[in-house]
Amino acid sequence: MSKHRDGDDNDDAADGVAPAQREMTFWEHLEDLRWVLLRSTIVVAACTVLMFFNKERLTQIIFAPQSSDFIVYRAMCSLAAAVHFADLCPDEFSVELLNTRLASPFFTHMTSSLYAGLLLSLPVVIIMLWRFIAPALYPRERRRGIPLILSCIVLFMSGVLLGYFLVFPLAFRFLGLYQFGANVINRIDLGSYMNIFYTTLLSMGLVFEMPMLAYTLSRIGIISKEMLRKYRRHAVVVILVVGAVITPTSDPFTLMLVSVPMYLLYELSISVTKRKAAEA
Repeated sequence: MSKHRDGDDNDDAADGVAPAQREMTFWEHLEDLRWVLLRSTIVVAACTVLMFFNKERLTQIIFAPQSSDFIVYRAMCSLAAAVHFADLCPDEFSVELLNTRLASPFFTHMTSSLYAGLLLSLPVVIIMLWRFIAPALYPRERRRGIPLILSCIVLFMSGVLLGYFLVFPLAFRFLGLYQFGANVINRIDLGSYMNIFYTTLLSMGLVFEMPMLAYTLSRIGIISKEMLRKYRRHAVVVILVVGAVITPTSDPFTLMLVSVPMYLLYELSISVTKRKAAEA
């Protein structure tokens, strides 16, 4: 990295001459990086503490998909009434969560606060890291980098929101109500609920980074626009299979709700890749 410091020569600046620039040493880079990491840690810690002391709001958000009063289920019922398709509206339900370990509620509270703090502070941390890296780039690279950074943030957040409002509720409702036998009562363990919750949101956030991954791979010559177009039909089949696994319900409408965004991501990946891998 060849980061530079500006404004070291005030006399030149006063005479209307561009300030002298000098290349920073390795230790100066390391010191700057240390301060960036320290400030990022402080931001994450502050957001984590904020979430920790907003326990009631945090638990409301996390456990909202636990019952049929969740906003997504109410929206599905409203849509079912509008289109006269009663099967689209889920029946009333409430899945009971069970805790069997003494310290689990406290550690779950801490872990959830940390994850929420990381998510809340993610844009600020990325901007801090970008400000550290940007001076080492050429102006053209900086102009390209800013939209890419913003796109990564927006795509990741969009994936997390889709996971929270659609993928996790539908999957949880099916799995939580599924019975292996009539004499088996479902009481979902708190740890199991939280693990699936975290995994679903993180997975969807990463899945939504598909266009950025495709763009990067095309820049280094691994994939091309023609390659993605060639395997479009295969991708559709894979998307439908993944959508069926994520939302193991019987109605095609739910499958479409998950599969359509994934297909749009694939098409977006095609649009951002280079035409030929050899041009990268």
